[in-house]
Amino acid sequence: MKKLVVSIWLIFLLGAIGALFWYNELVYQLPTPVPKNYKPVYQGQLISLNGVLKNETKPIFFHFFNPDCPCSRFNVANFKSLVNQYGRQVHFVVVVLNNHYYTAKQIQDKFDLTIPVIFDPSIAKSCGVYSTPQVALLNPQHQLYYRGNYNRSRYCTDEKTNYAKIAINGLLAAQPKLAFNQLALRAYGCQLPNCNK
Repeated sequence: MKKLVVSIWLIFLLGAIGALFWYNELVYQLPTPVPKNYKPVYQGQLISLNGVLKNETKPIFFHFFNPDCPCSRFNVANFKSLVNQYGRQVHFVVVVLNNHYYTAKQIQDKFDLTIPVIFDPSIAKSCGVYSTPQVALLNPQHQLYYRGNYNRSRYCTDEKTNYAKIAINGLLAAQPKLAFNQLALRAYGCQLPNCNK
């Protein structure tokens, strides 16, 4: 009888561990569902910034960030490294997409960077973004050069699939168009505006 109870207990524990692993890891590797009223925005399309940064002449890198999204939090170090490497050539902006109140200073403190922070969800819609973390890189004429994921890896550790860096390098090298695979372009992460699937 003791063996049966111990066996049932072990099976229960393994099931609980498996469920926690699924929730905390695998669920964020599934593509984010496309919203019902989603209108795709294509590479080369002019992005209307509605007065925000309209006079900016450098490429603009929008980092769509949700402080409540685990994927966004895992992405902080990668984003900081991009800002440190390309901050003189590209204008980096954090776009916070969340229903809770945050100040620009709170967001800047999370990144340990003093870069612009915007709380305007219309920018995400203009760029075709519906999950976090995502990138929208605009050329100096404010045309969409790249919109997609940072990396194939949730933790942004795979240098071969550092899509955001590849896009920046392509834009700075004046490559007219880069071809990315579906892992770069299909949104993964947290749905907007809340952190859920």
